[in-house]
Formats: sequence, structure tokens, C-alpha cells
Amino acid sequence: MCGIVGIVGRQPVNQALYDGLTMLQHRGQDAAGIVTYDGGRMYLQKRSGLVRDAFHTRHMLDLRGNIGIGHVRYPTTGCSSTAEAQPFYVNSPYGIALAHNGNLTNSEQLKEELYRDDLRHLNTESDSEVLLNVLAHELQRVGKLRIDAEDVFSAVTRVHQRCRGAYAAVALITGVGIVAFRDPYGIRPLVFGKRETELGLGCEYIVASESVAIDALGFELVRDVGAGEAVFMSVDGRIATRDCAPQTMLSPCIFEIVYLARPDSIIDGISVHKARMRMGEHLARKILRLWPEHDIDVVIPIPDTSRTAALELANDLGVKYREGFIKNRYIPRTFIMPGQALRRKSVRQKLNAIDLEFRGKNVLLVDDSIVRGTTSGQIIQMAREAGANKVYFASAAPPVCYPNVYGIDMPARDELIGHNRSVDEIAELIGADWLVYQDLEDLIDACRRGNAEIQGFDTSCFTGEYVTGDVNAGYLDYIGEMRSDEAKTRREPDNGLMDLYATADAGRS
Repeated sequence: MCGIVGIVGRQPVNQALYDGLTMLQHRGQDAAGIVTYDGGRMYLQKRSGLVRDAFHTRHMLDLRGNIGIGHVRYPTTGCSSTAEAQPFYVNSPYGIALAHNGNLTNSEQLKEELYRDDLRHLNTESDSEVLLNVLAHELQRVGKLRIDAEDVFSAVTRVHQRCRGAYAAVALITGVGIVAFRDPYGIRPLVFGKRETELGLGCEYIVASESVAIDALGFELVRDVGAGEAVFMSVDGRIATRDCAPQTMLSPCIFEIVYLARPDSIIDGISVHKARMRMGEHLARKILRLWPEHDIDVVIPIPDTSRTAALELANDLGVKYREGFIKNRYIPRTFIMPGQALRRKSVRQKLNAIDLEFRGKNVLLVDDSIVRGTTSGQIIQMAREAGANKVYFASAAPPVCYPNVYGIDMPARDELIGHNRSVDEIAELIGADWLVYQDLEDLIDACRRGNAEIQGFDTSCFTGEYVTGDVNAGYLDYIGEMRSDEAKTRREPDNGLMDLYATADAGRS
């Protein structure tokens, strides 16, 4: 999961790109970068950290031009370093910069092809650099000094033929324009918009991972980029679209709606906020079906993502809703941190309980999901220490049993608490008096009611069924080795830096 944005404007876009990235900061806090184009040159600034840390006044002044792209990074593989911050750049052909959200499932095969057949050198372990070089090679095959939209669409068509997995990408081609494209399954989100400029200078165009960035910058949302579709915006302000994959099946990642996206975003025609409301309604009905004579005194959300579902759940159960945890907003996501010890420490730093809301009560805690169970167990213990009589736990999503291979850092199977365990076993491990999960059918209904035209969702982290059809046990073992706590700790050059990172950066659980 990363955030991408691209703008073709009629005036300097540096500030708009910066502001757009801040609206997408929830999608990645590891690194940030911007590339702009002006007068035949690209201007690049990227570094580790939050958007506010990556760009200072001197950097903004250097980011010249009316066209540019930006990226906020969330690491799934590789390491946390500026070397793997995006956008990536290659000078041949034309000069291309690319920012990518997702994960290529055939990146190792592509690396071999790029080296042996395309004679291209890769400098990082990032599959985003792989995607950039595949695009660059396909554009080079055009064999023209000056290319147009048709040439770009032809290159993207061949990218779809070579690349597998999830990718929503935006690329800036020197002197040509910006192309944004989405994989044939539309797994990761991508939207585009436009606005009329003042003084009649014409339209400006934007693409972004979520509609919230488009809204905040004063653009009008046009629509989502379709599965397998490409959107080309030329340097002179013209726009063209093309379906570049012969076979498509829109299957957006359902975990985007459960957890990743901001509630004020619209993804593939679905209001994230309303979908989460429906998740709470479904969960309340399940609780009443399983436990009609429940003794729940109060429903308390685990901030922030579960608030919407928890409020609807409380209303439908007819019990009080209370805010029982205060969140420190300067702690990053705990489930992507290497090492259980650091993860446990950060949970305690991130949340603090309001004792009055817990003391002597039977409390139902509501979270969006349970991944490792580390955070859930710590929070349940905090509720008990605050004086709760009984602590029940509800998850707005089904059990997470399988890794996500499409750009979300869900770890090795053995590190997922839901893998090969019953609900009762999970409840015992996290210390809950009772545990209830959302049913998958109800989750799908809560999301699909927002857009009945969606053919299906990627629910692989719940079912182990991967929509691209190319994920086998061997690949899952490989992903597990890359994403395990041991592997992450091994890749980090200084674990002391992670302690500093844990207390200095921002994020959410």
C-alpha cells in the first residue's frame, strides 16, 4: 500500500503535489518523493520520513514546472531507506519517472528478463523499479524520437502482457506528459479528476490513489481509472483514455475499504464511510443472532478506522457508545514494524485508556481487523487494567488467515493469528472473554451495496484465493521469507533507529 498522485497543470504544481501527498499520508509513512518537469529537465526530491520531513522550502523552490508526480511509500519488501523511496527515474528512453502502488507477483522473473533480454540494470530490490524498466523498455521499442498517446497506450498494453499482480502506477515522460494505468484486475485504487483554471487558461488534470486528494485540491472527481485502463495527460493539457488489456475483471482489494482508505474517500464508486457503517450493522445482527441475551454495557472503538462500524453496531445493539482510548498520533502502524518487542512497546505508546469508561463494565471493543493479534492482546490487557469487568472483542473483518501479496504488508502465514486457528483459540490467545468476527458474505455485501456493478473483490487474505491466479505455495513461502519479523530485522541496518522511528513518526494501527 502506497499513495500516488500526478498533476498536469497550467501553473506550478509543486505545492499541489505536496498537499496531495499529505492527504494520502495514511497510505505510507516510510518515505515521500516528488518529481516535476520544466524546460526539458526533471527535478526530483525524495527522502525517508513523512511528507512534512521530506520537503523543505529550498526543495519546494527547486521543484519547478507545471507537471509532476508524487509518492508516499509503505514498505512491503526491501528496506526502509531513501534508496527505495519513489518516484524512480530512468534516463532512457526520453527520461521517465514512475511511482507505483501495489506488488508484482512475477518480479523475480521480470528481473531476469530485464537483465538478460532487455539489458537493463536494477539498482534496488523494489518491484516498482522493475515496473519502471518494463515500461521504459516497451516505450523504447516504439523507436521514435517523439511519441504520442497512441505510442504510450501501445507500451502500456505490452506492460500488461508482461506484468502480473497488482499495480496502480503514474509515470512522467519528459516532454510528453503523464500516463496513469491500473492492472487488469483493478486491485489497487486509482481515480482521476479535472478543474477549470481561472482566467480561462484551460483544464488541469489529476490522478491519485484516493478521491480525498482530488477533493482537497479543488478538483472535480471524474471517475475511477478502470481495470486495465490507461489515462494519458499531455504536457499541453490534453487527455485521452484507453482500455489496454484485452481481458479484465474488476476485483478491488476489499481490505482497502475495511482498513486502508480514508473514510471520506470514494473507491470504485463505493463510499468507504457508508460501507463501514454497513459493516457495523451486519456485525450487530450477528451478535444478536449468536448472543441475543448479551450483557454488553458499552461499545468502545479502537481508533481510528473502527469508529464508524462501532457507532452503527452500538446503535443497533441498543447500548452506549463511548470513546475509551486516546490515541498518540505520532506512532506508525504497528503491524509493519519488525520484531514483536518493538510492536508491543509501540502499542502502549500509541493508546491510553480512559479508566472511567472501563471501570466495572462489560466492554465490547471493536476493531477493523485482527492481523497478528499483538495489538489486540495489548489493548484487551489495557482495558482490564483500566478496570473492565469483562472484555469482549469484535472484528469488522473476517479472520485474516493468509498473506496479502498485492501490496499490503501482511506477514508470513505463521505470523497471522487467524491462520489454522479457531475463533475460540484466537480469543484465548488475545485474552478476550468472547470474540466475534464479521462473516465474509456480510463484508462483501456491505461493500458491494455501494456499487452493484463490481464483479467481485480480492478477498485473498481471508480465503487464500488470489484473483490473479498465479500465486502458489512456493510464492507464499517466498513472500513469507521476505516479510517475516526475522527478515525485516535482518534488513534494518540499525534497530536503534527503529526505536527512534517508533517514537517520532505518525501513523495508525
